[in-house]
Amino acid sequence: MQVQTSLGLNILSQDQCETIHFTTLEVLDRTGVNVFDQEALELLKQGGAKVDGYRVRIPSWMVQRALATAPCRVPMGNRDGSRAMLLEKGRSYYGTGSDTPYTIDPFSGKRRLATKQDVVNFSRVCDCLENIDFVMSMALASDVSRLNSYVHQFEAMLLNTSKPIVYTAEGYRDTVDIVKMAEIVAGSPEDLVANPFMALYNEPSSPLQYSTEAVQKLLYLAEKRLPIINVPAVMLGATGPVTPAGAIVVANSELLAGLVMHQLKGEGAPYIYGGGIPPMDMITQVCSYGGPEEHQNCAALVTMAAQFYHLPVFTTGGCTDAVEFDQQAGMEAGFNILSTSLAGGNLIHDLGYIEAGMTSSLEMLALCNEAVGMAKYFVKGIEITPETLALDVIEKVQPGGNFFAEEHTFNNFKKHMYFPELLNRYAYDKWKETGATTFKERANRKIRDILKNHCPAQLPADVIDRVKEITSKRVNDSY
Repeated sequence: MQVQTSLGLNILSQDQCETIHFTTLEVLDRTGVNVFDQEALELLKQGGAKVDGYRVRIPSWMVQRALATAPCRVPMGNRDGSRAMLLEKGRSYYGTGSDTPYTIDPFSGKRRLATKQDVVNFSRVCDCLENIDFVMSMALASDVSRLNSYVHQFEAMLLNTSKPIVYTAEGYRDTVDIVKMAEIVAGSPEDLVANPFMALYNEPSSPLQYSTEAVQKLLYLAEKRLPIINVPAVMLGATGPVTPAGAIVVANSELLAGLVMHQLKGEGAPYIYGGGIPPMDMITQVCSYGGPEEHQNCAALVTMAAQFYHLPVFTTGGCTDAVEFDQQAGMEAGFNILSTSLAGGNLIHDLGYIEAGMTSSLEMLALCNEAVGMAKYFVKGIEITPETLALDVIEKVQPGGNFFAEEHTFNNFKKHMYFPELLNRYAYDKWKETGATTFKERANRKIRDILKNHCPAQLPADVIDRVKEITSKRVNDSY
């Protein structure tokens, strides 16, 4: 019997994928991209591209060669060296977002500037939540120098969770220091390459440009053979065409141009295709994280990556435009977690974002943890076996009977039912009897309990000291 082990959502047909691909090849060959890095320009020129100043036009054969050498799967580990995530077709993992200027304080309930301690708190909570697979900072550390904030944020994550980390970096210097910290924890550069527990989030400058900083990070990690996630920032009607198809072509052009540079520097190095294409709301001028356009376009990019190019893919879910943790936040997060799960994204990030990525919320993260549990249950499909078909027990119970006391029910209910922790399933009287709490109150209680009682696995003291030494060398840097 053929078994459907997972559900799927293909936004684009094979013919549509081919049309987008060939249109992308025409953009790269005719329009090209701007690349503001001399090393990359030399690599591209020597590799066969047409270079005119900063403008680079890439022939289709160079793109095909890069696609042929890029790995179709990227394994990632935990901080302790064990395998944690296999970024390959059919596997989805869920994590937070990064770099929000503001956060909702879980104790006061007030929106305020985020600090390094908030990165610590989010890391500890992520470490505890069972459906959160990887960690991003969820805060910009406003209480340290802007020039050093990304290194401080990585330190805060590294010391407060053993789960894989997706990090951000200002430029080359940040990236070098962060890799050094990771190598200390892994034991050696070779050990880190063998089982990397961190990947860089990197952005071209849409439309169709690569800054010096973005390229330097791209080439450095290709040389180090460590994972990089390349993420275009295309917005419908702003940094890309207002039509989804045109915006997808711009994003895909940036992604494939980045892949060509990356593979020229380090053939076979791990490259993760990624991104979202949100709309710029024409009324409010806000870049919408919660709108259906963003997540339809995310699903389209997942199809291009996973089904057409056979590359691992980074995408978006668990985020909202709501400025508070409210009904809109829950509705948008639930919808986009399910849609990107159905599409088959490998790394689904931004869980816990509100206010279109400007603010983080621990209560929102608790909601997303529950929503991911529901999505995982839904997308795994229905198991059809003699045991699950239950023919014998149906015959035993007979019409009008009851299955509650049957051994078959006892043996199977935990495997085939979903049990939420925070969602209410009590009838009204029992709900009143147990405190009549709202979901927000229950989420806040859970978050406070984790912050009070959960202690992540600790690194050896000498390792912690060596990691902090790298951060401390940058303390005297000024703004």
